[in-house]
Amino acid sequence: MTAFAVLLVLAVVWLAWSNGANDNFKGVATLYGSGVRDYRWALGWSLMATLGGSLLSVLLASALLSHFSGKGLVPPQVAQQPPFALSVALGAAATVWLATCLGMPISTTHALVGALVGAGWVLAPQVQWSALGRVFLLPLLVSPLVAVACSAGAYRVLHWTRVKLGIQVQHCICVGQEVVEVVCACSQTAVAQRMQAWSLRVDDPVVCQRRYQGRVLGMEMGRILDGMHHLSAAAVCFARGVNDTPKIAALLLLAWQWPTADTALVAGAMALGGWLQARPVAETLSHRITTMNPGQGLAANLITAAVVLGASRLGLPVSTTHVSCGSLIGVGASMGQARWGWIAAVLTAWVITLPLAAALAASVAVLMSTLG
Repeated sequence: MTAFAVLLVLAVVWLAWSNGANDNFKGVATLYGSGVRDYRWALGWSLMATLGGSLLSVLLASALLSHFSGKGLVPPQVAQQPPFALSVALGAAATVWLATCLGMPISTTHALVGALVGAGWVLAPQVQWSALGRVFLLPLLVSPLVAVACSAGAYRVLHWTRVKLGIQVQHCICVGQEVVEVVCACSQTAVAQRMQAWSLRVDDPVVCQRRYQGRVLGMEMGRILDGMHHLSAAAVCFARGVNDTPKIAALLLLAWQWPTADTALVAGAMALGGWLQARPVAETLSHRITTMNPGQGLAANLITAAVVLGASRLGLPVSTTHVSCGSLIGVGASMGQARWGWIAAVLTAWVITLPLAAALAASVAVLMSTLG
């Protein structure tokens, strides 16, 4: 293996690590944010589902391998040069890693597109700008808008259905490690009055959790909805693994022509990065964009999984980040719970992602060209 190939493998591993740290928690943020699961349990759930999607991406999203190798965006003779792939990998990896450290959920897809453009602008006689808009930018711009509209509508439909079926909302007040009382669909004032009736120690953690209670056709709907929430979170993580893994693995095709080995290496690095460095972005997604209850989380997850899996199957390079954040914004806005200050900060990070990745990749390409 040549020195360039070794550097390329290391750069792609760094990109996959950063991608896992920034993206792996996006599917389970609703479980953690709505109080259904704690951080460590949600993280483990995301790890298993994402890893499954990553390993199956060779079968389900092979078209993305060709898109993110640079073919069609730059001339084939440039796309097949190791300096081009190395510049793209380093530019995208540095961008995603920096955003992760700052707790900003950004799009690895967006970073890769910016890096492809930056490296191509330096190393290629010309960049196919029409392909950039048609193949890359159009899906990236449209997908979050679709997610916002669909998630807002989906939550309204689910809420209406729950009410019609007679499924009630209950709040359980948890003191320390035990659930001590369940009160019916109560206001914050009613919860406070119940809590005042107990003599609590100063260090007793008190949490009010939201649950659904009711039976339909003899089935306990609270457990069914919880199960659907968990499955929808797994579906989002699975869809993200399917969608993101081939985009990163495509850069390894110049090191060796083993798509299965590429996929396995990228999947492992994504899983490790997500396990060890996901906390900053997890807090932003779970608690800063919007407050949410389990029903809202379920609606957001269903829309995210449907949009991302559908786009992956069609070979459209949508961003899981844009879709999942769009879904959270949609359900938050529909209930007047969206936190627009944090949403503005996330949107600003999205705008910066592409030019920053392009500039970093171009800088690496210039350096390698200078060194020969």
